[in-house]
Amino acid sequence: MDHDEAQVIVGIDVSKDRLDVAVLPSGEAFAVGNDHAGIDRLVGRLRLLDPHVVALEATGGFELLSAATLSSAGFTVMIVNPAQVRSYAQALGRRAKTDPIDAAVIAAFVAATKPQIRPLRDGETQALSELVARRRQIVQMIVAEENRERMALAKQAHRSIKRLLAALRRELDSLDADRTTISASRRSGGSARRC
Repeated sequence: MDHDEAQVIVGIDVSKDRLDVAVLPSGEAFAVGNDHAGIDRLVGRLRLLDPHVVALEATGGFELLSAATLSSAGFTVMIVNPAQVRSYAQALGRRAKTDPIDAAVIAAFVAATKPQIRPLRDGETQALSELVARRRQIVQMIVAEENRERMALAKQAHRSIKRLLAALRRELDSLDADRTTISASRRSGGSARRC
């Protein structure tokens, strides 16, 4: 068996709420939520597969959390250009548009074209990793405060919790803007695992 044939390649179709995953050469397919819990499950499953590369289609930012988490977990991550993947699918005669098929096409595109893998610069990797970790902490704090709000009896406690929730949500928005800025600099700077 050729070495390239033995390489495990993972294609991920990203949407706002869900990640559809296809694995080559096995043909395995599954889906997880596009949230911290779903991506943690994805990392666990991918550790068992030991993929050569994990490819995600650029989706206007919905891919950032999964790309950063997978990268910080030690996987080689590639963000692929959706127009190139679409052209590849059309060349294969694949007209069906479903997320599991898209994930398989992404994996097949990477297997067939073997795009150059360009690693993130160390500073970018560290910044994305820290932002993902901080975002997770803020989300956990929001959930905890929402639970406290449901249990609080005093009006003053409710007001305090609402003020804190507003501040935490502003911070979450700020972190998301920072992630978008890092992503935009990767795109404009010509670096970082894009093909």
